[in-house]
Amino acid sequence: MTNVMPIATSPELQLLSVASEMYPFVKTGGLGDVVGSLPTALRGYGIQTRTLLPGYRSVMAALENRRLVLHMPDVLGRAVDLWEGHARGHTLLAIDVPELYDRPGNPYLAPDGRDWPDNGIRYAVLARVGASLAQGCWEEWRPDVVQTHDWQTGLLPAYLRYDGIAAPPVAHVIHNLAFQGLFPRDLLHAFGLPDHAMQMDGVEYHGQIGFMKSALQMAARLTAVSPTYAEEIQTPAEGMGLDGLLRSRSDVLSGILNGIDLKEWNPAADPSVIFPYAVGDVVGRRANKRVFQAEFGLPQNPDALLLGMVSRLTTQKGADLLAEIAPRLFEHPIQMAIVGVGDAAIMRAFATLQSRYPRNLVCHLRYSETLGHRLHSAVDASLVPSRFEPCGLTQFHALRYGSIPIAARVGGLSDTIVDANSAATAEGVANGILFSPTNADTLFGAIRRAQGLFRQKAIWARLQRNGALHDVSWEGKAAYYARLFLEMAGRDPRSADADDDIAPRRGDVSLRPKRGMRIVTAARMPQGTTRARASMHIGPPPRTGTHA
Repeated sequence: MTNVMPIATSPELQLLSVASEMYPFVKTGGLGDVVGSLPTALRGYGIQTRTLLPGYRSVMAALENRRLVLHMPDVLGRAVDLWEGHARGHTLLAIDVPELYDRPGNPYLAPDGRDWPDNGIRYAVLARVGASLAQGCWEEWRPDVVQTHDWQTGLLPAYLRYDGIAAPPVAHVIHNLAFQGLFPRDLLHAFGLPDHAMQMDGVEYHGQIGFMKSALQMAARLTAVSPTYAEEIQTPAEGMGLDGLLRSRSDVLSGILNGIDLKEWNPAADPSVIFPYAVGDVVGRRANKRVFQAEFGLPQNPDALLLGMVSRLTTQKGADLLAEIAPRLFEHPIQMAIVGVGDAAIMRAFATLQSRYPRNLVCHLRYSETLGHRLHSAVDASLVPSRFEPCGLTQFHALRYGSIPIAARVGGLSDTIVDANSAATAEGVANGILFSPTNADTLFGAIRRAQGLFRQKAIWARLQRNGALHDVSWEGKAAYYARLFLEMAGRDPRSADADDDIAPRRGDVSLRPKRGMRIVTAARMPQGTTRARASMHIGPPPRTGTHA
């Protein structure tokens, strides 16, 4: 991979990252992981990040040496105390409004599993405070660029537009387009927006207020979390009703593949791993399989293909397909471990299967960060049978820990995994197994193909070593964000990269696609999709909830 040098030619760029979750303080999925790991990677490119978060209990408890930097008596009818502090090497800004954020459990869901009924105002306040910081309400510090994440921060660009106050540009990250944050139009004034915002080129989306749609319409730049996902969301099949809008803004849409924190994901130093081993040590990891089988009551059979899945157990993630084919799988020497929580019906299905096949299946039907690490150190293959997958981090974890990913050929999975077909296997470049389309039969076939390769120990070991060599870090990928932010701030983007092959593109996009990133334009869309048609059409809203 191209070496990328730290920026040394200009003062550090100040970035405000605004998000609803950040690992290790609060996390429900990949959004939290990315928000937690990207700031560290950006430091090497001269970018200093302050992350604005809701003042959840876990966030407030994590702040060290905190100080009150602002008291805002009326933010959408709520009094806000804004605290700055440090935690785990990060600089955080926390919005302290106990009535909105001091709640137990999942940040988006009430104990009954439904969205908190006031989620609209909870995340409108987050966006409103972020917009005020961008406008300079805190005299001590003002960002050069703002980065927003997913629907929860989607109103921030709208506040900047309708306030009419000078502010730095906003880059919005699309982590998962399926969750859009749709709320009744009669909340417009409660959200502090003017009447004329309720228009097609504003926040209006099929008669509702669309948080995600707002960001897609008004942010200066849009980034998706993988190059393929950036292409997919511009199609009717995967655009969740917003494909027309995204095609009309394709000149500011890019795909940048995620990375992971290699210190956090290191099998040689991971406290979750029972028998630590070096990355790429395919022999040293075998003891973890034996002890995992023994601990969870599975026969200690080294020749049984041990599969693992760490995921939200939802239809998006294809968990229902895995439950459907489990009885067929267990006719063969296959074992499986499931870690995760999700749809009640899918969880019941796995619980029933575990009682029927106790020698083949073990389920941990709740969230466990520890098992999320440990599983990849023990299983032979990790399952990612997603119907759509913006980026996916599970396959990164699997590759890093020597577990072969078996994944659907969608989104970031197809950007990461080289399928072990005959040609790639012969050339020694494969690192996993891809299948398409995503259905029960193709998933079953992929697992059976994996079982055949598993019996060929030399080939399997080569797949594992290839996976360990695959660059899953932020190195290089963070440079694309750095170059984007520098360009948005009016600085020379070439200072973020040691290469001299960065040339301006036509129009207002000057980021040349390189490994891990593609600029996605309308020209890449299927034949017959025109810019004029794209700009005129916004499809129906998806049948999805608002949470991440």
